[in-house]
Amino acid sequence: MGTRSVPRLLAAMAIPSVIANLVNALYNIVDQIFIGHTIGYLGNAATNVAFPLTTMCLAIGLMVGLGAASGFNLELGRGDPEISRKYAGTAFSTLWISGAVIMIVVRLSLTPMMIAFGATENILTYATEYAGVTSLGIPFLLFSIGTAPLVRGDGSANYSMAALVTGAVVNIALDALFMFGFGMGMKGAAWATVIGQAVSALMLALYFRRFKNVKFEARDFIPRLRVLGRIMALGLSSFAFQASTLLVQITVNNLLRKYGAQSVYGSDVTIAAAGILQKINAIFIAMVIGVVQGAQPICSFNYGAKKYGRVRQTVRLSLIVTTSISVGMFLMMQLFPRQIVGLFGGGSDAYFRFAVVFARGFMLCTFLNGAQIFCATFFPAIGKAGKGAIISLSKQLVFLLPFLLILSRIFGIYGVIYAAPVTDALAFLLAGGMLFFELKSMPKGDSDVS
Repeated sequence: MGTRSVPRLLAAMAIPSVIANLVNALYNIVDQIFIGHTIGYLGNAATNVAFPLTTMCLAIGLMVGLGAASGFNLELGRGDPEISRKYAGTAFSTLWISGAVIMIVVRLSLTPMMIAFGATENILTYATEYAGVTSLGIPFLLFSIGTAPLVRGDGSANYSMAALVTGAVVNIALDALFMFGFGMGMKGAAWATVIGQAVSALMLALYFRRFKNVKFEARDFIPRLRVLGRIMALGLSSFAFQASTLLVQITVNNLLRKYGAQSVYGSDVTIAAAGILQKINAIFIAMVIGVVQGAQPICSFNYGAKKYGRVRQTVRLSLIVTTSISVGMFLMMQLFPRQIVGLFGGGSDAYFRFAVVFARGFMLCTFLNGAQIFCATFFPAIGKAGKGAIISLSKQLVFLLPFLLILSRIFGIYGVIYAAPVTDALAFLLAGGMLFFELKSMPKGDSDVS
């Protein structure tokens, strides 16, 4: 971490992470494709309504996982492996306990939860059928999300990638078998997802016996409240981003239900089309977060070791890569929205018309988002979780949520669409300014090296 060429080190850490995150994103994408071609757009709308459950797991899993990985690498950089073990062990136990609790709560309140998430009368049956099964996989999903950053932080990015890729391949194979072979419909897609998640979780759990930098003792897995508090502080920006994303997803679904019914498109069409495009956007976010997760242990270790030149070089290179991904996503959504949506099955003319309008409007400033996401995660990586939380919360709660509510009242369904690019531009300016002043005030330390 402290001596290898930064470009090569970032590639070694980020490429497996990007692949793993992309494959992980395929869990929902593949479900959408199979469901769209077997059930239709109402089935796709149902997975969109149920998707906040995944975001809930992302919020908690990334908070614990990235927070623990930051603490793990910071302490290794400072030469204290005993504390590093406590970070990883506390995260391991916390993730399993949290997953079990969330699963129970979801199953006890499934129908009212789906209605609160924006399900219409036509969508509700499909949504409860799908979420009723996938809720069983919440402990596995949460554990996989949270331990993958720790495995990467231990220097085993390829193993982390392999665990997630294996689960996704199992999911894809079982999707085809359960839906086309056995005709299981929504439940088939859901069971395929749960089994794939369980495979990934098992592989990641087994890795804890072979950590490279530390050797665990049984007492390391006893959750320690003080360590958990530090983990949550370091992972606060990731939690803030995903938790606020959860709130925004629920708000958007309900606004689409309300104002879609008042438009020429209808509420079922708007929820289905928007859901598919947001899942496609999740592929872009998965790629960016993969780069960010690859950069996180490099920034953490070198900041802890006071090698500030290497921190700056990692920041510059990460911004170049994440911005390039963002521009590519922007061009794809502006040029080929109809063709992309067509991959997820057929629909009415209104369905495709709205999908094109939504893609080009909602994602108008996507090219700015890669840098903003990097900034939100960079600060907790160097132990400044509060600044990362400010960036994440500002985008979702200070900018996007108010604009969604205000513009939709004025412009109806089009206000929902164009709230996003306005938010993206403002969030980019805030994050960029904070990063500029942080790098300017950072001690010069060693000189930048290759």
